Amino acid sequence: MDIEIIFEPDIPPDQLAELAVTAENYGIRALWASNFWAHWDGFISLVQAAQVTEKIELGVLAISPFEMHPVKIANAIISLNEISQGRSMVAIGGGGGLLRVMGKESDPAKLRIVRAVREAIEIVQGAASGEFNQPYKGELYEFDRPHHYKWVKHRPARVFACATEPQMLRMAGRVADSLQMSDVALPMLDAAMENIQAGLARREAPATDFRIGNFWAWHIKEDREASYYEARRELVFRGSLLPPYSLSHFLEPDDEKMVIDNWQSFAKAFWTRSGKIENVPGKIVTHLVNELSSAGDWSDIDREIERLKKFEAAGLTDISIRLFDDPVAGLKIIGERVVPAFS
Repeated sequence: MDIEIIFEPDIPPDQLAELAVTAENYGIRALWASNFWAHWDGFISLVQAAQVTEKIELGVLAISPFEMHPVKIANAIISLNEISQGRSMVAIGGGGGLLRVMGKESDPAKLRIVRAVREAIEIVQGAASGEFNQPYKGELYEFDRPHHYKWVKHRPARVFACATEPQMLRMAGRVADSLQMSDVALPMLDAAMENIQAGLARREAPATDFRIGNFWAWHIKEDREASYYEARRELVFRGSLLPPYSLSHFLEPDDEKMVIDNWQSFAKAFWTRSGKIENVPGKIVTHLVNELSSAGDWSDIDREIERLKKFEAAGLTDISIRLFDDPVAGLKIIGERVVPAFS
């Protein structure tokens, strides 16, 4: 299993470039730039990194066809891919919180998110191939011109699907070049892999180097309390705490209901930066932190490496470690302790 890194979206491009060089020197496979609605543009922020690195893959995570038409996603990732000489990736998903910011309908069924993401992937794949394509006529999106990006000179950009729920996972296995899951904890992984394999079995042609990654929050620090503070602060964004919720893997029904009923307490812990989750017993909060992320001090690193090895044994090709505060220190720990364990 290879190690990938995801940084906070507020890191300026020049600092991101420095981190990319360090990550490449550690042997990290890929660096993802987070695409948030109020921060650095994911594509632009990676240009400097592309110019100062040679091997590390560079990706934008994640972008939605509801925020940018697939034709423009294609143009953006092809441009970055040519600058990086064939080392770029883009992960396409439904949009999540961005849809609410844009005032759009957020019901996946009404939006037909699976169809939208599939069509976006197909449009971007066709354009990024560098080959001649007839017009694309989808149910939701069109590329209403014959198109041939003759300026594509390098390996085509890799087009990921962001997928965690069953239908999206099956679609990703069937259509995408690779896929990126989010916060899939070990008790959830076998079912996810079954859906991925079902999709892969329906591909028109066998996949070439199909990557299966999983976003994983990493809070390990020298100071244990600082680690758990950060983990509590960010807990509201772990996938199991977001609709349609998957807390039944970790909590009894009454505790699960209590957590969902007090979701705003988790949100408040983030936006106040307090890390204090009201109305939920600390024991339950700590349990969720331990199940849904890696937290603790340096003495816990070996334990967390064992967890990551279980991810590998279950079929992941990549673990995408999300760093938060103090990315330089976090990257150092990953490079010196985690990467060697998977060499």
